[in-house]
Amino acid sequence: MPAVHAMVGEDTFLQLEAIRRIAAALGKDAQRIDFDGETAQLADVMDELRSFSMFAGTKLVVLRTAEEFISRYRSNMEEYVAAPVETATLVLRCKSLPGNQKISKLIAKHGKVEMCEPPKGRDLTPWIVSRAKTPHGLTIAPGAAQLMAELVGNDLGRLDNELAKLALMVDGKVTEADVGRSVVFQRDQEMWHMTDELTAGRVDKALQRWRQLVQSDSSTEFRAVTWLAIWLEKALKAMKLKQKNMNPFAIAKELRIWPANNVDSLLRTAERMGSAGLARALDLLAEVDHRSKSGLGDASDNVERFILSLAKT
Repeated sequence: MPAVHAMVGEDTFLQLEAIRRIAAALGKDAQRIDFDGETAQLADVMDELRSFSMFAGTKLVVLRTAEEFISRYRSNMEEYVAAPVETATLVLRCKSLPGNQKISKLIAKHGKVEMCEPPKGRDLTPWIVSRAKTPHGLTIAPGAAQLMAELVGNDLGRLDNELAKLALMVDGKVTEADVGRSVVFQRDQEMWHMTDELTAGRVDKALQRWRQLVQSDSSTEFRAVTWLAIWLEKALKAMKLKQKNMNPFAIAKELRIWPANNVDSLLRTAERMGSAGLARALDLLAEVDHRSKSGLGDASDNVERFILSLAKT
């Protein structure tokens, strides 16, 4: 396992999937620590990397918006990447990391650079076919995969959610008719309604919607962490785009939000929680994901606890 990984690209789903693979390889006892690259201090990150965990054999240190952190501490990061510690794994989540930069070359030499850009055009349908097979155990007809691509686009998180739903509906094989019956967008819209309640501070209503979702679709509890992580990260991105005077319609297009008016709830969330609150919520969600995958509590109950924690954020 390389000691340093760079996840480079705009696609949150691919970055989260890559981190899950690393976490699984490290084992359920690995201690995970998340930092926001825009606010994290070098000393804090290095302390976590170089100190031993009291309760785990290894550490997984994840740095969001790592390009901001690298720009502030470039020489220090280059020095660390050239000789990383063996007891911790560092993951750098970057929108971009030019290959001609020294740190990019060092990561490629001593660690691993993984591109996280969604497939486009003709490459999207093969991705759907492959993703259907692993991990969902589905064989999807080319026409059905093409229909999904046309309906959903290259939003990989939503495509994966639809495949998870189809896995519960069909007996291993997916046709175009199955895709039509899966009511694309319905569950996503219900999740938006739940997060709208959270945005408005109506935690009791959010919990009620969450329980209804779990009752109507048992796969929801396993997809919720990915969906909520994407929601929170899009809220962060929406806030930054608004600060650049981008209008809501343009923000919706940039972040691939459909329907476009859903961007309003994202902006309300960002305004209420602020960048620090959103970063803390992402850290809490990472802990929820770790607990669920480690068998520590029921997945649905863990999500409920996360929803309740947002009321205090």
